[in-house]
Amino acid sequence: MTASSTPTGRPILISVGTRPEIIKMAPVYAELRRRGQAVAWVHSGQHREMAQSLYDFFDIRPEYELQLERRDGSLAHLNALLLESLSAVYTQAQPSAVLVHGDTTSTLASAQAAFYLDIPIGHVEAGLRTFKPREPFPEEKNRELTARLAHWHFAPTAGAAANLAREGIAADAVHVVGNTAVDAALGGAARLEHLLASGALALPEPLQRLRPWLAHGRLITVTAHRRENWGTGIRDIARAVARLLQADPRLAVAWPVHGNPAVADTVHAELGALAARLEGRLCLCPPLDYPALLWCLQNSALALTDSGGIQEEGAALSRPVLVLRDTTERPELIEAGAGMVVGTDMQRIVGCVTRLLCEGDELARMREAVNPFGDGRTSQRIADVLSGVR
Repeated sequence: MTASSTPTGRPILISVGTRPEIIKMAPVYAELRRRGQAVAWVHSGQHREMAQSLYDFFDIRPEYELQLERRDGSLAHLNALLLESLSAVYTQAQPSAVLVHGDTTSTLASAQAAFYLDIPIGHVEAGLRTFKPREPFPEEKNRELTARLAHWHFAPTAGAAANLAREGIAADAVHVVGNTAVDAALGGAARLEHLLASGALALPEPLQRLRPWLAHGRLITVTAHRRENWGTGIRDIARAVARLLQADPRLAVAWPVHGNPAVADTVHAELGALAARLEGRLCLCPPLDYPALLWCLQNSALALTDSGGIQEEGAALSRPVLVLRDTTERPELIEAGAGMVVGTDMQRIVGCVTRLLCEGDELARMREAVNPFGDGRTSQRIADVLSGVR
């Protein structure tokens, strides 16, 4: 464990570990600091190879960073390491509250450590449910268990708040605030435009090769990584992408491939040879930093994804999203008409994408849908609730 200078007073600690958590909590951190609230950032050690560029982009310098010595890949081992290490950080920092986000292993461990030390917990993006006890695994149980520990439940939508009410969470503990992903995407897109215009930021070289295809309006961003899709799911998504590219010579695809071998090996086995033949129309690249991903979404006709974050970011940037799962914890996206659930069936993916690209009216209606996840002021509402915490 390492620590840099800690703010005076009892800080609110933001405890996160994964890339999506960093993105979605960055606006909360910025708003609390803007208001003069003592706040400190704890990086719990995962996704470190992807984290630094995010911290640079959002101007965050973690006060605490865990050094996890993992001996195996089991969730039990990770949770045990996190729980012990975070408890030591919280004991040292003596925070007035701990904020956690979403549904990861670091979310649950952060909440557990705070609970054992009798520190109030704020759960950002609370109340998401699939109502399938083991799907997605382990995220559905992580968010359910975190809800049993939290003091403040920051629900992104009225539907998420209703889920918490059905579970017996007291109404005065639930705050419908919107989703911080919207704050991050809108603020990040504005910052990206400024950096690109000033020459302070350059896109990765693989994305530069996609620029000639933007004039056709036929770029698609694809991401897929969820455990439930490992194996045949990822394979069939890749085969759908291959069929779409072969059928439409104007189409281009950007696919930042997740580093997990369960994903990467399948994607490259199915699409590696095709990418070499298509003269830049298929970009299989390592995971992109956040600014580059925003650029892809902004320039895409639509996105294919099993990521919850991209469902929210797509809605914020008015880009239709086809969800590569059989269910989503974000039904508001579908109800608003900004996305649709297509699963991983190759024929269904190809049929839906082809129809949307050929029938522009439906794609335009999806782009014009009202964003169900908020107006970009979620972080302000969270800070309002926490204004009395000292």
